[in-house]
Amino acid sequence: MDDEFGAGYSRVLARDLVLNTAGGRSAQEALQAGLDPRSVWLAVCQMQDVPLDRRLGKDTPAT
Repeated sequence: MDDEFGAGYSRVLARDLVLNTAGGRSAQEALQAGLDPRSVWLAVCQMQDVPLDRRLGKDTPAT
């Protein structure tokens, strides 16, 4: 989340954004309840309109 939203704002989203697909929980609550992290991330992306091409994270060159 930090890569997409920045360190400060990602903490706010994780704590405060209500995810309908996670039973009305925040991302923090959903993860604490044992939901799959990828599902939680995709729910955040959907709620925040993150473009599909950015939902898998930053591309990093192979070394």
